[in-house]
Amino acid sequence: MDAYLNYIMTFAIAFIVAFFTTPLARKLALKLNAVDIPKDKRRVHKKPIPRLGGIAIIVGFFMAISYYFTVVMPWNGVGTDKRILGLLLGILVIEIGAIWDDIRPIKAHVKLLFQIVAAAIVVAMGVRIEQFTNPFVPEGFIFLGNLSIPITMLWIVGITNAINFIDGLDGLAAGIASISSISLLCISIYLGQIEVIILTAALAGAALGFLPFNFHPARIFMGETGSAFLGFTLGVVSIIGLVKSYAVFSILVPVVVLALPIFDTAFAIIRRLLTGKSPMQADRGHLHHRLVDSGLSQKQTVLTLYLISAFFGLSALVLVETGIFKALLLILAVAIFVVGGMKYMGEMKNKID
Repeated sequence: MDAYLNYIMTFAIAFIVAFFTTPLARKLALKLNAVDIPKDKRRVHKKPIPRLGGIAIIVGFFMAISYYFTVVMPWNGVGTDKRILGLLLGILVIEIGAIWDDIRPIKAHVKLLFQIVAAAIVVAMGVRIEQFTNPFVPEGFIFLGNLSIPITMLWIVGITNAINFIDGLDGLAAGIASISSISLLCISIYLGQIEVIILTAALAGAALGFLPFNFHPARIFMGETGSAFLGFTLGVVSIIGLVKSYAVFSILVPVVVLALPIFDTAFAIIRRLLTGKSPMQADRGHLHHRLVDSGLSQKQTVLTLYLISAFFGLSALVLVETGIFKALLLILAVAIFVVGGMKYMGEMKNKID
């Protein structure tokens, strides 16, 4: 019971600190002129909105884990687990580029360089995807050997950008990150991964503490500062806990939890390559844009994507608890719901037009 109370305290500290720090982050953004001005059709908002809200999320996260690892379990975590130290160092590196970009926008390849360096630090500190489940051999695995390094870095950089790509509507990225963190939290509690429980509880609490200020109509954006932090941390934490401990399904569990941003990112990259554009070039073809263009309001679109993300999180829990068959059935149901719903909304929009 004491353990669960400490988990709740970690979540609560992150939430409270992020909630009360967000207005301060807004004032800082305005003072530094870190403001998002809607100057193209891709942006949905109509008036300038301050960025740098991610600072509040980061402060909430670090205050929460500092409480746990200094008061509850005095550095049993970072002191003995290089992977968590690697995560913290990686966050420091990636945030240098992210804060820089929010104050004075930088080129996409420069941001990518910061992401690669941060991922390399984490890998050097022992965070690795070392095997995949072999679908053709019962409880068999495909060990990656030296390929584990580039594959791990690709996963971390990919999830970092996946959260950034879905940060296109008020409250969307913060909400999806919260749902994904809560899903990973529940799974890590089931698996007894204490460090991952603390990290995901702090991450979920901080993102939810920021969300009231970011939900439509947003008073502040998280900016690259927030999306890079949330994506990077989710990518690393999913490896620290689930990939290394739940060997039966290996990488499949975090893939299901993060399925929505992964799908949206993969689809965006393929779409841009097929049209001769750079994969990093922003456009208005993301899933949330398509839902808005089909006739949904911002709030309806965001809540719909929240629901889909929650279904994927539930599917991951089912996967861990009962196996792959029932999880696949649930995922199939979600896919039918999404495709059918988008087709119906498209037909309705055509009739109205």
